[in-house]
Amino acid sequence: MLLKIFLAVCLTLTAARAEYDWLFRNARVVDGTGDPWFVADVAVEDGRIAAIGHMPNADAGHIVDASGLVLAPGFIDVHTHIEGSILKVPLGDNFVFDGVTTVVTGNCGGSKVDLEKWFAELEQAGLGLNVASLIGHNSVRREVMGMENRAATPEELDKMRELVAKAMKAGAVGFSTGLIYTPGTYADTEEIVALAKVASRYGGVYATHMRDEGEKIEQAIHEAVRIGREADLPVEISHFKIDNKLLWGSSAKTLAMIEKARAEGVDVVVDQYPYDRSSTSLSIVLPSWALAGGKEKLKERLKDPEMRARIAAEMEKLLREKGYEDYSYAMVARFEPDPSLEGKTISEINLLRGRKKTLANEILTVMELLNQGGAQMVYHSMSMEDVERIMRHPYTAIASDGGARVFGEGKPHPRSYGTNARVLARFVREKKILSLEDAIRKMTSLPARTFGFYERGLIREGMAADLVLFDPELVEDRATFVNPHQYSTGFGLVLVNGVAVVEDGKLTGRRPGKVLRHRPPEHVE
Repeated sequence: MLLKIFLAVCLTLTAARAEYDWLFRNARVVDGTGDPWFVADVAVEDGRIAAIGHMPNADAGHIVDASGLVLAPGFIDVHTHIEGSILKVPLGDNFVFDGVTTVVTGNCGGSKVDLEKWFAELEQAGLGLNVASLIGHNSVRREVMGMENRAATPEELDKMRELVAKAMKAGAVGFSTGLIYTPGTYADTEEIVALAKVASRYGGVYATHMRDEGEKIEQAIHEAVRIGREADLPVEISHFKIDNKLLWGSSAKTLAMIEKARAEGVDVVVDQYPYDRSSTSLSIVLPSWALAGGKEKLKERLKDPEMRARIAAEMEKLLREKGYEDYSYAMVARFEPDPSLEGKTISEINLLRGRKKTLANEILTVMELLNQGGAQMVYHSMSMEDVERIMRHPYTAIASDGGARVFGEGKPHPRSYGTNARVLARFVREKKILSLEDAIRKMTSLPARTFGFYERGLIREGMAADLVLFDPELVEDRATFVNPHQYSTGFGLVLVNGVAVVEDGKLTGRRPGKVLRHRPPEHVE
């Protein structure tokens, strides 16, 4: 009993003496600005960065010898899709092991429509990392118009404006589109401008999965810039790429278009994941008109011989326009009716079904999978030359386009697990495509400035204590396309709002994450 009292007194005295919660001594600070690293002590108190400098006499509850290690702001992943999974994985395991402390979801036009309700659910559950959301055009349009392939009526447009305004008032950071997806692809530019103006009034961002990332990419960039200019809001072009094999190498031209827009006064930046393969639904290989009305309407069209033949002909045309002879570039990542197909290409599945290797048979295989509910896919559609050129560009942020993953479920794109570690290991350490300081800037202050996270993204006194401590020589991305469910290694300590969510390379189970609600300008009611 006396020993317990003695220990309690000692702990109380220690707590009383401690000036800070955390003290990192002799860290190599990469502060997020892109400036050269410097050695300093960094102290954390009450979830904030309290002091930076030389503090030999300071005390803390947790003192970390950070000699030789990099201390950086927590990474901000501005392009994620976590709506359907974060409550299954509230700690955000795959993200925090990759150094991510904040994510933005609601991208590509898909979000929760009632953000106020969803934010409350997240706060009640508790989060391991910070979450912000855009309001998605596809979700709003579907809520008002279903899957109709037509222009909105004035009344429908007003209803969509109301939903966007409601979401912005609830704290959405902006408005997103996915203009290759249904039903957003059925909207004209004027509809997007009208809704983007609502987000602009509340100080939001326009984040877009453009209408085309291949043959018509220049027109798509012009449209994105036009929307930003006419709606008067910043533009973030999502997962910037060249996804047409016939156009590989043309990223120099598309990046020049971004520079020109900025020179003309439109705030346009881009984000990118560090892989030459994309991931989205199987349905994108079909003409968009065939998807109007939803899955049941598609099934009806596929039953009609004449309609089926028309769809097949247009699928072949779309494939040729991308520079491919077959679907060997398309691998199944998730197929709930038959998980044994995950990890196999459409060409391989076609052969497994006893058919000859012809394009007509592979199109038949695609139609069968769609009739069974569709699949999530990985597409080998980009060149590493373009990936590296886009990564070097000063206006490119690093973002995963990933989700909160249930470990071992499906064959997802490895970007959900390894995006940031891959940049640091492959493109900084090995290929020297980027300096360490610039890579960190692209993961921290650049995305923070774009989405208005003014308290995050830098190591500065008074900023939120989202911090990552790592050895740049040991960071590794483990996730592969064959075996994607592997956490990144090397991020030994990750703090979210001053609380360790990863310590000694292990999850702590704590949930200090916050919902980051955007605050509209004061003049907006």
